[in-house]
Amino acid sequence: MSDATLHALAQDPDDFAVQIADQIESFIVAVTEVAKGEDPDSAVPFLLLEVSQLLLAGGRLGAYQDVLPEERYEPDLGPEPDVDELRERFAYMLEPVDVYSEVFDPYEPRKAPVAHRISDDLADVVADLRHGLIHHQAGRITEALWWWQFSYFTNWGPTASATLRALQSLIAHVRLDQPLAALDGLDIDEDLSEDDLAEQAGQVMAQELGGIGRTRVRVSREPGI
Repeated sequence: MSDATLHALAQDPDDFAVQIADQIESFIVAVTEVAKGEDPDSAVPFLLLEVSQLLLAGGRLGAYQDVLPEERYEPDLGPEPDVDELRERFAYMLEPVDVYSEVFDPYEPRKAPVAHRISDDLADVVADLRHGLIHHQAGRITEALWWWQFSYFTNWGPTASATLRALQSLIAHVRLDQPLAALDGLDIDEDLSEDDLAEQAGQVMAQELGGIGRTRVRVSREPGI
């Protein structure tokens, strides 16, 4: 490992937080612009690029020293920023390819594939990132870094990683001239048994369309990751 890399893993928290905040703000601005639908034919390639760049920030957070929050409980931020409009815009834009499937944890044996939506994932990632930005903008630098690092491991990191795989798969099908087959009715809103969902999700995965979703959680915590 180079000296520059070692230095980056333990650099000043304030400087590190500014760099991460800049990357996060850039991502939020970019995906919000894509969601306006002014260039729908380029939406998937742009999203692939932006999610890839966001995961660079996530990788830096994952490799960075453990961030210890200064208070036992997270300060109250008031109402959460609304991401429903963003979710709905992406759902409309991506409707033919929005639903995809993934196994949540590759190290957990015998987990059935689960159906999710790219639109839900993008909105939830933005919600997590904005949550940390509120702390950062209020001058709570350690709290912002803790939240971004913690939620990278538990929430937005797995979600963004899965979304990246789904977007990459979509572009690969186009570039390799491999049309996607029908999704056979797979939808996260259906009231299906675990066996039914596993069977339908498996059909989609067999057609090479992959990804992952997540459920955002709020936490009270002991200090530490």
